[in-house]
Amino acid sequence: MTFEGGEGCGKSTQAKRLATRLQRSGYSVTLTYEPGGTPLGEELRRALKKTRETDLAPEAELFLFAAARTQLTREVILPALAQDGVVVCDRFSDSTTAYQGYGRGLPLDLVARVNVIATQGLSPNLVVLLDMAPSVALQRKKLPPDRFEFEGLAFHDRVRSGYLSLASQEPDRWLVLDASQPEATIHKAVWSRVSAMLSGSQSAPALSD
Repeated sequence: MTFEGGEGCGKSTQAKRLATRLQRSGYSVTLTYEPGGTPLGEELRRALKKTRETDLAPEAELFLFAAARTQLTREVILPALAQDGVVVCDRFSDSTTAYQGYGRGLPLDLVARVNVIATQGLSPNLVVLLDMAPSVALQRKKLPPDRFEFEGLAFHDRVRSGYLSLASQEPDRWLVLDASQPEATIHKAVWSRVSAMLSGSQSAPALSD
């Protein structure tokens, strides 16, 4: 399962809370994130988030994210699934569709083809979208802003619209939650959905082909 959303929506916090609760419930859990999660992914993460005088071309950005995702899929996710583990990922391919497709304006069919190659056809059983107005969410960021956070509100609004469009196309696979709610309230809603999915099985993978 994956957590998605714009900057400052609380994805990382909720991913960690879910992984901890799954572990305490007896599941074998792999918690990871994008971009990153592998040595190569960490190098690409620094390159992607670094501010520079000449910005990355949208196509270059797309392929750098795809490279990080390819390595994460092969090195971390597939081995975990092979052991019947539950994978919880902070961002995955839907981030690329929202950011590079809707946000940057790259053709959605191109983004989809690149995503399929990078993920080897894997897709999350559940996508939790933490939704919040970018004008509010960006104010919650405490760390120094990265390259994406310096983007204007119009970019982040397009990303948000992209996420909501994706969720509307597959309502059974997406769980859309108001990210302005208290952390405990959000976690309760996530756990309710996840526990129902995993009910009766102690070895249900959270990504599938």
